Amino acid sequence: MSNATVSRLGLVDNTGTDFDALFLKVFSGEVLSAFTRNNIFNEQLHSVRTITSGKSAQFPVLGTATASFHTPGNLLTGGNQIRHGERVISIDDLLIADVFVSRLEELKNHYDIRAQYADELGKALAKTYDENVAKMIAQASRASSTLTGIAGGLTLTLASGNTASSDVTGDEIAAAIYDIAQAFDERDIPPTDRFCVLPPAEYYKLAESATRTVNVDFNPGGGNGSFASGNVQQVAGIPIMKSNNVPQSNRSAASGENNAYNGDDSKTIGLVFHKSAVGTVKLMDMTTEITGNDYATMYQGTLMVAKYALGHGILRPECAATIKLSAS
Repeated sequence: MSNATVSRLGLVDNTGTDFDALFLKVFSGEVLSAFTRNNIFNEQLHSVRTITSGKSAQFPVLGTATASFHTPGNLLTGGNQIRHGERVISIDDLLIADVFVSRLEELKNHYDIRAQYADELGKALAKTYDENVAKMIAQASRASSTLTGIAGGLTLTLASGNTASSDVTGDEIAAAIYDIAQAFDERDIPPTDRFCVLPPAEYYKLAESATRTVNVDFNPGGGNGSFASGNVQQVAGIPIMKSNNVPQSNRSAASGENNAYNGDDSKTIGLVFHKSAVGTVKLMDMTTEITGNDYATMYQGTLMVAKYALGHGILRPECAATIKLSAS
């Protein structure tokens, strides 16, 4: 009996040898995203407040009181005059990420694109959120105090010769974090809810080249990370994180921004801060919308929108610090 003649379903024009050319590639219900950034500047790292109306929110700032010994018989007259001030965070214009999907092209497509598009729109807003919070922490490190007698932000510039990221060693980064931790202690900033966020290059230097950060001789039990995993838990009791959203450029003001996110951070290589350094005010949390039948009839497609209305601002400059490269 002779062999059967196979009709090759995947062969183009029944010619050639690529028998799989016409078969659809296997999609596991998702499309690979170009690259998902690691967003970490959420409500765990800074203060977040929600309002139901208005264009801004006021945050009261109070000074400190003093104590003195009382002399018997002397009249108490209220010796403290505690200073008062406020910080105002405005709501930026509505931030939108949107995409239009043609109905005809959606029908021709062989995988569900709507869920993927919605996810990408949300990531676009999350990235802007992260960048603006990080930028505001950098701004706080350069800001003066709201009240007299309270320190302003802190900028720690590395020693001369560290003009580029490639010049900086892990030990120098660790030493800078220790110096900032000491400054925070001297300012009576609580030791809890402190954080350090570094770009990947500086983060991995702590794991790769710093003498003591992951060395078991200085970290009994080896619980502070490892060279093998490229992981560092903390330095000077401050949790260490990495993010591509640490500001490292000279950013100009953009239309729609009602808070000052602009400034020169081209020399910044790290942020160290307390949770109370900056705040976010939410008027409208992130939501997504998809147009209905009327729009689909008129435009023969679907408009997908992701949006939020919020703003970020400085609360306590004394709780923010940046690590910067030297000028020469």
